[in-house]
Amino acid sequence: MTTELSYEGTLRELHTDQGVLRYHEAGDGPPLLLLHGSGPGVTGWRNYRGVLADFAEHFHCYVLEFPGFGVSDPCDGHPMVEAINAVPTFLDGLGLGAVDIIGNSMGGVVGARIAIAQPERVNKLVSIGGVGKNVLSSNPGEGIKLLMEFTDNPTRESLIRWLQSMVYNPAIVTEQLIEERWALATEPKTLEIARRMYSTKAFAAMAAANAQADGTPYWAQFGKIKAPTLITWGRDDRVSPVDMGLLPMRDIPNAEFHVFPNCGHWTMIEARDAWVSTVLTFLRRDEK
Repeated sequence: MTTELSYEGTLRELHTDQGVLRYHEAGDGPPLLLLHGSGPGVTGWRNYRGVLADFAEHFHCYVLEFPGFGVSDPCDGHPMVEAINAVPTFLDGLGLGAVDIIGNSMGGVVGARIAIAQPERVNKLVSIGGVGKNVLSSNPGEGIKLLMEFTDNPTRESLIRWLQSMVYNPAIVTEQLIEERWALATEPKTLEIARRMYSTKAFAAMAAANAQADGTPYWAQFGKIKAPTLITWGRDDRVSPVDMGLLPMRDIPNAEFHVFPNCGHWTMIEARDAWVSTVLTFLRRDEK
């Protein structure tokens, strides 16, 4: 199970026109694409290593590393735009048809945008926080402000403050977690690319990146999502407050909304067992 899935043992490469896309592959069954979030030192492996074995028992899992986050090749453009472009390139490169998608935070936004623009690629969609629009809470949230603070001036202290905003239980922020995040977050090219997204200057430009080509924000197009969708959220999320989920829950035609108590932004880590059970039940519900 978990012990059998190692970083090196699951790591693969796909050479594309966008450069080398790296990913982790495990399991057998229908294809399941797992998309990671953003933030200092994030990778797909770090987001999903604790749950990958559970999904690999039922699915052929692909954990894509987005360009520009220090694992796949660097990118020239805005990381969000590059991530959206990378998904079809990746699926086509591996000859995959429609897939189930799990997306954490930014990865959920990427998954939703794929489901809006290319619905034939998505069977079912699962999001973990991040998807939607602030309805009752102020924007940006506390965790995003701390993320901008770190990106503008990367210190170990500002990284710790941001990491602690991600969780309900501060004990999750261990020295090991801090050290592995710090090493990748301060790698010069990765930090430079992060500043395209989360520096104070870039945050203004992010609104433009979040709009589709026709100028309509993605959150105003939730009605186009045909895929059955499970929206998962930590009740105590200080990065993307839970009220953001109200809009996709209302507007996505076939959406369910599951909120986990005593849980911050990393639902798949902090509410691990309950989250895995809920998501597997949703993904496997229609199996014959």
